Amino acid sequence: MKKEKLNIPPATLERLPLYYKALQILDDNEVVLVSTIELAKMLNMKSETIRKDLSSVGNFGLKGVGYEVLKLKFKLGQILGLNNYWRLAIIGVGNFGAALAKYEKITDWGFIVAALFDIDEKKFGEEINGVRIYDFKKFVSISRRKLIDIGVIAVPDDAAQNVADTLIEAGVKGIWNFTATTINAPKEIKVVDENLMAGLSVLSFHLNQI
Repeated sequence: MKKEKLNIPPATLERLPLYYKALQILDDNEVVLVSTIELAKMLNMKSETIRKDLSSVGNFGLKGVGYEVLKLKFKLGQILGLNNYWRLAIIGVGNFGAALAKYEKITDWGFIVAALFDIDEKKFGEEINGVRIYDFKKFVSISRRKLIDIGVIAVPDDAAQNVADTLIEAGVKGIWNFTATTINAPKEIKVVDENLMAGLSVLSFHLNQI
């Protein structure tokens, strides 16, 4: 049965992970119910924005009471696909790739780092958090065996497209790109870019206004 596609405004979609993270904290602290006012205080946001966002993706609240933390966390996890436990492969085990591989809380968000890849033969066979580093030349066969869903590109910019081409050949469903290179991929492959310098530039703009 084909899933019904949700038409969520981009700005709302960007805020949903913030709500999910807040609900994780509340759940860890055994909080049962939460209001939009309380969420707004946690996130330094307007309660009206949170109420509008949540109502746009479903009717989860209890009138006059608020939201059941565990139920809302599960529902947002469903919407964001975080209940699926997507299997990641990180390509490029330099400083950044290794740091990402060491981030243990990634599993709290529904992701499993299943394999690591590099071209440095000195790294082959080493492990980070119990995950082995493989020769990237073997990516296609290993990724299919390990059922990799998402490829994380953490290589130099000039190698990014070649890496992406291999990921696409292997049949990954999505690419998380940490380079400044614009990745060319078929429309059925979702590419999300994390341009760190662009983020710093936005921060620089705001600081420059002070």
